Amino acid sequence: MNSCVLMAEIIQEPELRYTADNQLEITEMLVQFGGLRENDPPANLKVVGWGNLAKEIQQNYHIGDRVILIGRLNMNTIERPEGFKEKRAEMTVQQIHHLGAGFEMNSTGNNSLSGEFSINGMQTQPTQTIPISTPQVSPVVATTPPRNKVNTPPPQNIQPQPAPSTYRAKVEEEIPEDEIPF
Repeated sequence: MNSCVLMAEIIQEPELRYTADNQLEITEMLVQFGGLRENDPPANLKVVGWGNLAKEIQQNYHIGDRVILIGRLNMNTIERPEGFKEKRAEMTVQQIHHLGAGFEMNSTGNNSLSGEFSINGMQTQPTQTIPISTPQVSPVVATTPPRNKVNTPPPQNIQPQPAPSTYRAKVEEEIPEDEIPF
């Protein structure tokens, strides 16, 4: 299944509209997040929310808000007036979480957290800042198995003894060779 988690900043006010039959709400907005490399410009992405989530986004989120978006990525093909087709990514959001003022976005894509922030009402304080692009290697510790402190004799080779059988073999009657039953 297609799943995406994205930390971004809202750069276009969420716009609420309705489906053709006025039954379902849709919110569209643009978000921006840092590029992968130091020289890469920030990337923009269209984000779409549906139903009650669309109303919530339109009412509670605005330009400049820093958010965590959880959803699915889609690729849309658009026919350009110049005569060629262009593919654009779009995210259908399933969950959105507001980040506090401690979220910093760098243009290098190394998003970091400092201070406190809240997700689903849980207060969290990061203990360290680790750039996303830097892999962290955990140390390898060699361990030896613990020694047995109790003196136990080595296992002996014990052969199992067959149990006496209570089964009686069936004795067949001998048929004389001359008489062959048909």
